[in-house]
Amino acid sequence: MSEQQEQQPGLRERKKQRTRQALSDVAIALFLEHGFDKVSVADIAAAAEVSKPTLFRYFPAKEDLVLHRIADHQGEAARVVRGREPGQSPLAALRAHFHARLDAHDPVTGFSDHPAVRAFHDLVYGTPSLLARTVGFTARDEKELADALRETGAGDELTAWLAAAQIVTVHHHLALANWRTLTSGCAPSEALVRAHADAERAFDLLGAGLGGHYG
Repeated sequence: MSEQQEQQPGLRERKKQRTRQALSDVAIALFLEHGFDKVSVADIAAAAEVSKPTLFRYFPAKEDLVLHRIADHQGEAARVVRGREPGQSPLAALRAHFHARLDAHDPVTGFSDHPAVRAFHDLVYGTPSLLARTVGFTARDEKELADALRETGAGDELTAWLAAAQIVTVHHHLALANWRTLTSGCAPSEALVRAHADAERAFDLLGAGLGGHYG
């Protein structure tokens, strides 16, 4: 097999990713302008100059055009647990990571005053069908985190699953609370202080219940 042939799958995959990104960008622009429920799949296909079957080949559901961006953070909690410093507990690593992402205004924390990110969060959190679909991402995160927690050797399988469910749920609700704080008109500097305080309270509560195993 020639070097060019070996490289072909990678080239095809990159082209596929560019197409997915382009379709998503068109769709999100329409959703932001007109509202998610008022834009049809046919509208998106027409704007992107592709057929509906082609669109569905890349995105099986209309919601996927938006939520695929969240997939970049899939498994992040599990990676933090596996990559923690020697002697650092899983909860301590997750706490430090969340605070660091807050300071970086990472969109995954729900705290970002960048206009484009704010608009994206408004779209996701303000659209019931999109918010409901995030449950699927949550379930996958829970499984990956449960696997990582089991690898620590602390607690049995059920304990790891229960802990993962609590941690992922806390992350989700902290992000939602941060978005609500920013959309309420709170100044970003004040909102950041509140976000850090909320995160501390949340991880203290997690530690009270899970500290014996993962603290």
